[in-house]
Amino acid sequence: MANRRDFIKISFTGVAGVAATGITGCKMFTPSPIDPFSVTQYSRTPTYCEVCFWKCAGWVYKNQEGKIWKIEGNHEDMNCNGRLCPRGTGGVGMYYDEDRLRKPLIRQGERGSQSFREAEWDEALDLVAGRMEKLADEYGPECLALFTHGSGGTYFGDLLRAYGSVNIAAPSYAQCRGPREVAFIATFGDGVESPEITDIRDTRCLVLIGSHLGENMHNGQVQEMSDAIDKGATIITVDPRFSTVAAKSRHWLPIRPATDLALLLTWINIIIEEEWYDKDYVERYTYGFDNLREHVKPYTPEWAFGITTIDPSVIRETAREMAKASPAVIVHPGRHVTWYGDDTQRLRAVAILNAILGSWGRRGGFFRPAYASLPRYPAPPFPEPGRTWREAFPDKYRLADLALASAICEATIPSHDRECNFKGWIVNGTNLIETLPDQRKTVEAIQNLDLLVVVDTMPAAITGWADVVFPECTYLERYDIIRTGPHRKPQIALRMPATEPLYESKSAWWMAKELANRLGLGEYFAAASQEEELDWQLRQIGSSLEEMKRIGVKTYARGAEDIYFGSDEDVLFPTNSGKIELYSTAFAAEGFDPIPQYTPHEEPPTGYYRLNYGRAPMHTFGRTANNPNLADLMDENAIWVNPKVAREWGLENNREVWLMNQDGVVSSFPGRIRVTERIRWDSVYLVHGFGHTDKRLTRAYGRGVSDNELITRVHTDPIMGGTGMRGNFVTFLFKRPESEVLS
Repeated sequence: MANRRDFIKISFTGVAGVAATGITGCKMFTPSPIDPFSVTQYSRTPTYCEVCFWKCAGWVYKNQEGKIWKIEGNHEDMNCNGRLCPRGTGGVGMYYDEDRLRKPLIRQGERGSQSFREAEWDEALDLVAGRMEKLADEYGPECLALFTHGSGGTYFGDLLRAYGSVNIAAPSYAQCRGPREVAFIATFGDGVESPEITDIRDTRCLVLIGSHLGENMHNGQVQEMSDAIDKGATIITVDPRFSTVAAKSRHWLPIRPATDLALLLTWINIIIEEEWYDKDYVERYTYGFDNLREHVKPYTPEWAFGITTIDPSVIRETAREMAKASPAVIVHPGRHVTWYGDDTQRLRAVAILNAILGSWGRRGGFFRPAYASLPRYPAPPFPEPGRTWREAFPDKYRLADLALASAICEATIPSHDRECNFKGWIVNGTNLIETLPDQRKTVEAIQNLDLLVVVDTMPAAITGWADVVFPECTYLERYDIIRTGPHRKPQIALRMPATEPLYESKSAWWMAKELANRLGLGEYFAAASQEEELDWQLRQIGSSLEEMKRIGVKTYARGAEDIYFGSDEDVLFPTNSGKIELYSTAFAAEGFDPIPQYTPHEEPPTGYYRLNYGRAPMHTFGRTANNPNLADLMDENAIWVNPKVAREWGLENNREVWLMNQDGVVSSFPGRIRVTERIRWDSVYLVHGFGHTDKRLTRAYGRGVSDNELITRVHTDPIMGGTGMRGNFVTFLFKRPESEVLS
């Protein structure tokens, strides 16, 4: 079993090289003659990272000339324990990237023509506010929607609610984690939060089924997994690809794609039939065990072998490993879980497996989270909206607890079945062209808008379709909301500007306040400054802005509730039965299977291969592909193919090919082949976030293949509306046919 040093080979030289290479590449940093290790000669300000959702707290160091030198983790932060991942240390590149958006832009030509003129802020804000007033008068404020990803969404969300709309969607719900939240809420009454409440550091067995820890670099979890490996924990990885974590696992199960639910149900069957489940826990806390036992009887290892291609002895052995570790076992719920359209049921099986092993609320399983809660700065209550996105989908997705980005996109396309189609979008920090599946539908929706405002730090495909573009300053140049995510103890973290914003970029708080003032909604943004607002909030919980500027992170004591269930504790779960529901009464009431059952999915046609995609440790989606620090580490993706496939097609390493999907859509750019035994013969694999079509991204334009543009077949989850995207298949072209490139 590999130890920590084998798992995370990030030496000091490597981290320093990332920072130095990136800053040198942007040609805006002159090395200081002073000793770079004499921290006393550097000033520092607190921040938390915006490169991914983990939001690790850190310190931004500036040299004597006032230029940003590097970012380090804050040792008091429970999210990072003082250590940042490559993306976190490379965040300096966001600030120095010369391709940044610099001034407000107003469209001149047809939408999508990429024809803009620069404007002053007053003109751009007046134009947007005027369009918002017109939209509210003609259609109602509810016909404006916000798509958001990141901290600035709080301020634009408040603006939208004050305006009269609650149609606020984060694509990370319908396109990423929504099915697992609905599944775990149906089972335990609570979701798994973000960051997840997994007690990996104390686990004895970690099961990763389609979760690529170590490549997606969820910082705290990777560190805790390294600790668990050092303590002898068993890692079981289920993946058609031999991932980084598979190489560190005791068991790698190269499963046939789209058959994960068959394996999960078989594991449940074995654990029940062999009586390896936690009997006391199941009797005390669960509802529907007898129904479950009867339901899973047909799902034997021999049955699963013909579906998953996993040997029955391996299925039994891995089930035994989980049982031996119980209750200190985690079947990880994953992050990007929108795969095949039955994803909520697949994650229900994950939740049930954790439940019968007794891991929920137990050391080494899932802990009870603690939160720090900050009051809202004094403002009037928001008006009640006249209608929401749900009216566009009567009797559908009623178990979804958040708005669905894909549903709002669909409801923007005119339909006689709806009283109101969406007429305006504000898009903050998310490149919808590369985020929502089926790009042509997204473009069709955009063409039917009266208003599209895009707020971002960088040009991207979505900014090319905007009516107005607002340049946002990077997280290193602004205050933001106080970070209050879930963890073992309540904790807060401050982000403050390390330097003045470059060019004419502004913060989301400033933009939202300026729009509110123009719309007559200034009372909802009454603070004279963001510092005033943050200081008021912090003083309500016994801190202050002055204190947080000094320490960056503050931890509070937990309340009376213990982090784990007591040995004899009676727990009332927030479900219909008050128990952990192995048989879901909520699903049954909506007409869905109360216990998951396996149904097969379509297989690739002859000559095609299932398109699988994933992450790389130095990139976050497509938002970091142009970062000078991080592009230097990985500037394009490769197309992974099995040697058997390579022989059939005559493919060699580094050969350029285009990919064409089952609907005849061809990648805009070619990719280079990587021949490897680390991928099954029935699949190809791409790292997500490449193949950018905006020429203003000078490092990222045309580099690699965009997996998203090849995702035209979407299997919608009937339970909560998640967009299953792994039912797409691709083949190889040695020459690209003439066709339009989406830009």
